[in-house]
Amino acid sequence: MRCPFCGNIDTQVKDSRPAEDHVSIRRRRFCPACGGRFTTYERVQLRDLVVIKSSGKREDFDRTKLERSIRIAMQKRPIDPDRIDQMISGIVRRLESLGDTDIPSKTIGEIVMESLARIDTVAYVRFASVYRNFQSADDFDGFVQELRPSGQPEE
Repeated sequence: MRCPFCGNIDTQVKDSRPAEDHVSIRRRRFCPACGGRFTTYERVQLRDLVVIKSSGKREDFDRTKLERSIRIAMQKRPIDPDRIDQMISGIVRRLESLGDTDIPSKTIGEIVMESLARIDTVAYVRFASVYRNFQSADDFDGFVQELRPSGQPEE
């Protein structure tokens, strides 16, 4: 592992233990060249996933990009960060278990929306507004109307 401070490729692992999410390994590392200390996380990756964008462009799946978009949707919501991490890990496992390495971005978006809908309605609407590219208040209104049980009056 390359040292993030000096670029030395000969770093040493000082401590390894399961991370809080129990799906990754936390490693404390030390660089003998500069004395820097840093932490890395190691996760199991069942297969290399490729995202097929709606434009047809292909790019490697990036867990951090998925995590960033979900955390933006969950911003200032009363959801435990561990629950968010579990949800993200569950989404990645589900994508890896689809059986194909090429996954349309639409499939990823639908799985994320399904997961968010179970956890927090506000985060679900936030994510959907970007994912479905809402252009006006009417788009929001129509989407929220679908969420309301039939016969429930507006407030």
